Amino acid sequence: MPFLVPDGQVLTPASPDYDAVRRPAGTPHRDVRPRFVVLCRSDADVAGALAYARSTGERLVPRGGGHCFAGRSSTDGIVLDLSGLHSVSPAEIGAGARLREVYEGLHAYGRTLPAGCGPTVGITGLTLGGGIGLLGRTHGLTCDRLAGARVVLADGSVVDCDHDRDPDLFWALRGAGGGQFGVVTALRFDTVAEPLTTRIEARRPAAVLDDLVRAWQAWAPDAPDELTLNLTVESSGAVLFGASTLDEAKTRQVLREFTDQPFELRGGLPYHRLKQTFAGPPEPPQRTRSEFFSRGLSDATIASLLTGLDGRRRLTFTAMGGAYNRVAEDATAFAHRGERFLLEHVAGPDDPWVDRSWAVAHADGSGRVYPNFPDPALDDWAAAYHAGNHRRLRAVKRAYDPGRFFDFPQAI
Repeated sequence: MPFLVPDGQVLTPASPDYDAVRRPAGTPHRDVRPRFVVLCRSDADVAGALAYARSTGERLVPRGGGHCFAGRSSTDGIVLDLSGLHSVSPAEIGAGARLREVYEGLHAYGRTLPAGCGPTVGITGLTLGGGIGLLGRTHGLTCDRLAGARVVLADGSVVDCDHDRDPDLFWALRGAGGGQFGVVTALRFDTVAEPLTTRIEARRPAAVLDDLVRAWQAWAPDAPDELTLNLTVESSGAVLFGASTLDEAKTRQVLREFTDQPFELRGGLPYHRLKQTFAGPPEPPQRTRSEFFSRGLSDATIASLLTGLDGRRRLTFTAMGGAYNRVAEDATAFAHRGERFLLEHVAGPDDPWVDRSWAVAHADGSGRVYPNFPDPALDDWAAAYHAGNHRRLRAVKRAYDPGRFFDFPQAI
């Protein structure tokens, strides 16, 4: 018999909605069949599920959006589905809210957050691992705007943390990655005024890829904070895409510093509308590895990377710099404050090119890896994810989860 929760619902494999609810967003882990899925609607539901898991030894994982590359929001034990906790206001955002709900909900108040693009990505997982997005070069990471959080610890106790209350836990929640210290059920942010934005997009042919990558990595991380320009490269060509909080004319003027080639610009978009324009169809099954870079790729590395592209293989370059880098490495748990860009290697789930391409680029890399893009193949994951913050994070773990209830490969 399933256990009971006071406000939510417990689903088993015999429940009518089980198959639809148990699947995470990430396709590589969609065949995992948990024993229970708990549809949480309160802190008491979370505490009840934790108590059951402690008494039975069942593995338990929280799930916001279910997009974890490494499958950390899936288990054959208990999945805590937090999607019922999805309220959005400038005062507080429920841990189960997805980005589409966050942007549209905050728009009603004229506010927004610097956050990611995927409409079904969960706000909590994104925040706990950092949070890179199109407003980040102006306003920083999503976790940099976090003002407080409510957390249910492994023993069922509830902690409201911020700069003054349980400050070490609050520090750790800003960038160490999800599922490390407890189950976050609510987030409080220092939101920003929703800006009018200019959408940026351009396509370039395969013949110019070498020159384009060289020019992009030299210019985009140092562009004005108001503009973010990212780059995706495939064997068929490249797409430059991004956003600016400048008007269309000023955006075009800034882009001329990068190239005289044309861009397709669309100005006057409220930020939540701009985000909708970048919400494409679901990705097919894929595998991703990534790394940060504090200096540009060498010409030889660029040539080698581009030679391997074909089929579904692609490289995506994300500009850092700006407000991301105006925070001390130890001010939050997110340690990657001196990086120029992030490079992702993306291909089908069984394509060995991902590892080969990552190894080629790694020769020029910083050794740092975005916690929201967990990589099971890393040799020294603690240094890659957390750098000099790992020792303090271990102390926070001992203080708030001394029994290591929240454990998984590469957990603190």
